[in-house]
Amino acid sequence: MVWTDERMALLKECWESGMTASQIAEKLGEGVSRNAVIGKAHRLGLKARPSPVKAGEEGEAAVAPPTPPPVAAVAPAPAPSAPVARAAPKKVATKGKPAKTTLLDLSEKVCKWPIGHPGDADFHFCGKASQAGFPYCTEHCLVAYQAQLPRRDRDRRPPPQMPGMPRR
Repeated sequence: MVWTDERMALLKECWESGMTASQIAEKLGEGVSRNAVIGKAHRLGLKARPSPVKAGEEGEAAVAPPTPPPVAAVAPAPAPSAPVARAAPKKVATKGKPAKTTLLDLSEKVCKWPIGHPGDADFHFCGKASQAGFPYCTEHCLVAYQAQLPRRDRDRRPPPQMPGMPRR
């Protein structure tokens, strides 16, 4: 797009008549954008437009009267009935799959390895105890941190020591 003398004259005329930059761009056509019109008007030194937001005429926000805090309804105590035998709490099995750890449950002491796809309903994190100084448990550290050895040394040198693993 080339700014010819005719196009610049049309820009000045439209600008001074109060047309918006979008309207001027549409009138000029041929790939002229609103931003191109604004930039050219600035470079030509055309007078700045007043802001549509009036300075000093801020509307006062309607202040709602403070509402008292809700009072909890007190339900009458039920009449005592025959004693109910309470079942002993069941012991939670320590073996098996751990509870699913959500994003809100994560801390520096928990393995942050994602399990599943973030868009799925059953997406969660590993949740096992993490290794000191690492965001993952031992199992996931082995997957996440695999040292890349130089090509000439790969066959001669053993892989580096991983956290939580016994020394060789």
